[in-house]
Amino acid sequence: MRLRVVLAPDNIRRLDILENLTLVEHLKTILKERLEIKDDFLIQFEDPEFGNELCNLTNITELPPERAVLKILQKVPEDSEPETSISSLDTASVSSPYDSSNQSFPFVSVRQHGNSQWPSPFPIPKFYYNELRLEKGNGNFKEDGTLLTVSREMKMEILDSIAQAIFSFKAYPNNQELESVSAALIEKYPCLKDSGSGTGYHSWTMSIKYKVGNYHQKQRTAGCSEVTVNQKRVNNDSRCLKKAKRCEINFLPDNPVGQTDYSLQREKDALQEEMKKKHFSMAVVDSKMDLTFSLRRKEIVDEEPLVADVLKQWPALFLEDQVCAEFYRITQTNLKSTFLSSLDEYASKMIMLYRSRGGAYRDEMKTLLDQFDQVII
Repeated sequence: MRLRVVLAPDNIRRLDILENLTLVEHLKTILKERLEIKDDFLIQFEDPEFGNELCNLTNITELPPERAVLKILQKVPEDSEPETSISSLDTASVSSPYDSSNQSFPFVSVRQHGNSQWPSPFPIPKFYYNELRLEKGNGNFKEDGTLLTVSREMKMEILDSIAQAIFSFKAYPNNQELESVSAALIEKYPCLKDSGSGTGYHSWTMSIKYKVGNYHQKQRTAGCSEVTVNQKRVNNDSRCLKKAKRCEINFLPDNPVGQTDYSLQREKDALQEEMKKKHFSMAVVDSKMDLTFSLRRKEIVDEEPLVADVLKQWPALFLEDQVCAEFYRITQTNLKSTFLSSLDEYASKMIMLYRSRGGAYRDEMKTLLDQFDQVII
């Protein structure tokens, strides 16, 4: 088999493999040895059945028989900084610390391994092809205040890398967050300052804003759920944007690998049939609720159904355990433990508030609080 292997835009190799490939791991071992790849990596291939669009290689039989084009995405070590993320579309499967009858959520995807809030300061990624020029520019700026002349190619690389880094945290950042990115860029590379700007980064803020908009279009074309959901918003009104609220890490995840809307719809139908049983299996419910999470989020976010319709379509979602499980799927936060710990924190202040309350319910409240005091004692 002859392979064209894309390691980087300027590092594309051709390999002839004589061995009989039987497993993806076998191919990875060969690529590691022949291309001297040290870290773990993901293999994508151009699929002729989908117009040569890239797909993750999960089975060696998916490769064309004679020639294939592969793309290598090196994975980031767990102890590395978040700024070295492979791609804004990368997701990681995680298991839930939430435990109710040993439940877990293997199909939950997180964009940045648990980063739920906008970082401060923003982690500026490395610009590998221009890092040396930027370091020299910083040295010249420190020495005599000379600003670096930024070429078009250099600016494109900076903006592309920053757009990917932004998307790894949030698909729709606001103006203040975009300004924090440009401020962090100038803080790290003062040689890039605007010569005629009071802040030194106004033009970078505008450039980043437009680049993020272009990046949305690319992700929409690639089928990223979190941006395609806003493709038909009314009059392009930004107030109608459907985007993640605070702590919604998995606002609108893509389907699990190997699953389509059609296959997930069949799982949903099977889940509905299971819930009609008098003694349904919680293990089956847990498994299918995990698997159909992306489909459920699409329906709820895109269609905004009434609660009665959600109950009809997803009856399992209204079970107590599944309320907690769904909360974890979306926020990566344990609902019960968070609620109870917060209740402990504010209980004394709430009791003081109840004691000071007057009005029509004063006597009833006093009776309840007296009973509460007797229980405490």
